[in-house]
Amino acid sequence: MILKEKIMTNNERVNRNIGLAFDFISELCKHPELLEKLPDNTNIEFIEKDFPNKAMKKSKTPNTKYILVKNEFEIQ
Repeated sequence: MILKEKIMTNNERVNRNIGLAFDFISELCKHPELLEKLPDNTNIEFIEKDFPNKAMKKSKTPNTKYILVKNEFEIQ
């Protein structure tokens, strides 16, 4: 059986990213040293742990840092 990747609606994607943003801010409060990996004017994009290469190829935004979402946040 072949499983298809579920396409999220725009509303689902926005809600997911809002939740991830708050979780990420909480993680930065616990580990402020992570801020050193984020230069000024950085755009942040959260990517799925199962599809990191796919997500990173899509974005063409300069100054982008990709945040790999696992059990912890990992700045790429």
